[in-house]
Amino acid sequence: MISGIPFGIRKKQALPVLTMLRNYIKIAWRSLLKNKLFSFINIFGLALGMSCSLLIGLWVKDELSHDRFLPHLNEIFFVRTSSTYEGKTYTGTLTPGPMAGVLKRDVPEVRYATKMQFPEEMLVKVGEKSTKERGFYATKDFFLVFDYPALFGSPFVAHSRLDQIIITRKLAEKFFGTTNAVGKRLQFNNTTYYTVGAVLENIPSQSTFQFDWIINYDVQEEDWKKTWGNNSFMTFIRLDSKADPAKAEANMKDIYRRNTNWKEVPRPTLQPMKDVYLYMEYEDGKAVGGRIEYVRIFAVVAVFILLIACVNFMNLATARSAKRAKEVGVRKVVGALRSSLIGQFISESVLTSLLAVFLALGIVSVVLPVFNTVFTKQLTLNLADPVLWLGVVTLVLVTGFVSGSYPALFLSSLQPIRILKGTIKFGAGPAMFRRALVIFQFTLSIFLIIGMLAVAHQMDYIRTKNLGLDRENVLYVPLESETYNRMEAFRQELIRAPSISSASVSMSLPMNIQATSGDLTWAGKKPNVHYDDVSTISVGYDFLKTMNIKLVAGRDFSSDRKADSASYIINEAAARMMGMKNPLGQQVGFWMGKGPIIGVMKDFHLQSLHSPITPLVLTLIPTNTSYLLVRTEKGKTAEAIAELEQVTKEFNPDYPFEYHFLDEAYEQMYRSEQQVNTLINYFGTLAIFISCLGLFALAAFTAEQRMKEIGVRKVLGASVGSIVSLLSKDFLKLVLVALVLASPLAYWAITKWLGTFQYRIELSWGLFVAAGLVAVIIAFLTVSYQSIKAALANPVKSLKSE
Repeated sequence: MISGIPFGIRKKQALPVLTMLRNYIKIAWRSLLKNKLFSFINIFGLALGMSCSLLIGLWVKDELSHDRFLPHLNEIFFVRTSSTYEGKTYTGTLTPGPMAGVLKRDVPEVRYATKMQFPEEMLVKVGEKSTKERGFYATKDFFLVFDYPALFGSPFVAHSRLDQIIITRKLAEKFFGTTNAVGKRLQFNNTTYYTVGAVLENIPSQSTFQFDWIINYDVQEEDWKKTWGNNSFMTFIRLDSKADPAKAEANMKDIYRRNTNWKEVPRPTLQPMKDVYLYMEYEDGKAVGGRIEYVRIFAVVAVFILLIACVNFMNLATARSAKRAKEVGVRKVVGALRSSLIGQFISESVLTSLLAVFLALGIVSVVLPVFNTVFTKQLTLNLADPVLWLGVVTLVLVTGFVSGSYPALFLSSLQPIRILKGTIKFGAGPAMFRRALVIFQFTLSIFLIIGMLAVAHQMDYIRTKNLGLDRENVLYVPLESETYNRMEAFRQELIRAPSISSASVSMSLPMNIQATSGDLTWAGKKPNVHYDDVSTISVGYDFLKTMNIKLVAGRDFSSDRKADSASYIINEAAARMMGMKNPLGQQVGFWMGKGPIIGVMKDFHLQSLHSPITPLVLTLIPTNTSYLLVRTEKGKTAEAIAELEQVTKEFNPDYPFEYHFLDEAYEQMYRSEQQVNTLINYFGTLAIFISCLGLFALAAFTAEQRMKEIGVRKVLGASVGSIVSLLSKDFLKLVLVALVLASPLAYWAITKWLGTFQYRIELSWGLFVAAGLVAVIIAFLTVSYQSIKAALANPVKSLKSE
């Protein structure tokens, strides 16, 4: 006895329920086998929709989990600076060198603060083994802000030492064959030896920072990095657990004013670490987007494709309702309740969804490696993950109920007497519903087609836009060891080669200049205004020639003029900012002291097309550079690479030779956009294919229903063309209605996406016409097969029963 109820009674009550469910499944299975073509279309269409949703779901889950493994995540903040220029507020990612120390000292809410440089690759050597490994320099509080899990040693203690290095498990196993590498030594850049002080667990792929080594920043501290006018560092803080971030940010607003003599100062802005990966784009001082936009786009596409697949099921189920009407009538006559009929049809839908989801899991497992390659991910289909199965069960139930709801409610409402008398007429309701579903389906498909075309046009615009510099036929190599120590001799040796037209050195890649400064001064500058967002880059000789940047006035830096070491070249935006109509020869104050402007460049894009062109100052400081840029003669790239390799090995025989193309680095800046382009192309094509599956089956059903009408028309002399037109035009009308509905929605969505670019294409009506033509042609080809098949059928066969 359980709870006072005899067990036998409970068993008797449970048996009818189990029997009913077993009968539901048995009937549903027989129904699937009886209509093999329609069952295949339903299952295959749903499986494609589900596999897309599962793939995108895995991707979205990975994107949203970035940095979530970090302890104290809610206490960690990225410090950014906001400055106002020409009425607009710009928020930068880099801060001055002293910022971290002053925040920790002067702001009560700040518990720990660290500054770090961008990750870079260094030559790591142990014995005869040497490879380039990625890491960065950071100040000693780094492991108090970011508590990465350690396998051996204390990262904080090791990081406090200038002679120690922290490495990951991967690096330890690669060089020492063991995870416990504490106490072992390795060499950096063939010069400095460090002792391994701690070994971290491998950095998760969901970490914003990807690295294999960290060294204390103080080993390379220099005076110029200590000024408030030089923004070259990323600063992160960790607040006290009970601190209010808003109060901490308010206490930071006077940091610049207390440490400089500036009257108009930038404002430190705190961004939660959990938002850094997804919300990197700021507008007017506020986080407005970034990768989160692509997460939303992916999620919307997943929902669209699943809805299209569900619409197929609903459409075919209602279209074939006449075939099931007698079954419903007989079941009602023998006593079946409407609720049991609804249960029966819902169970058929759920069974279809269940079969589809198993097929979808198979598709995902096959496609996932390719998906990971295209989207540079490490996603896995972990069948032991309860979250995955929760998602699968939810997908089956939601899809089953959404797909089967209308057919179940419609069929269960039929009157048995009218059905069995043979006088049932469905009226216009079901047909209108089917048309509405087709319109809805193709509205989503056309929306994706327009998106495909618009994104492709914008990506083509990005690839072909004149940036104000020439990125074609340019290679770059890192300056390290002897190529850095003897960079001018290295450069001179290269430009002697007939395959190389020019070469120069640069602090950063010219179309990705991140460093900014507030040190620029000039005659007539308002004393109460501070310009913190002046971009700057240190270069060597022939920089403008190598990058083919046009001069509006003046000249490039020259090795024949020693005074150029204290001279400056500016762009047109800087001249406008300073209010100079004739900047040449005018004195400005900057990093190398007071000196003349010797050249004015035409504006060129310093960063991606998401950002506006800002004021830029070039300084001649070859010792503050990281890359050698080489322009090759057209058609002689292979010879130039061979020459570059030979000369590099002469200067740096112990370093592996590596080179990169500048245009590839430019395209890499738009990896997210390229992924969206690929996504919409792949999944948009799938969505259209799924829609066509449903349209194909619906056309087959319509042709079947109208066989006698077609037979009569053929006997009366109708041509094949007229019959094809008769059967096709109704569907094509629905596609045109879908185009009208999809166009304004697509216009709104694409305009919003294009709004994230400062420089973008203009949407034209031709784009929408092209999308409509594509949809109409695809729909016509889909429907025409069934139409032609019906038109060519022998009318005798369809009329002989009369």
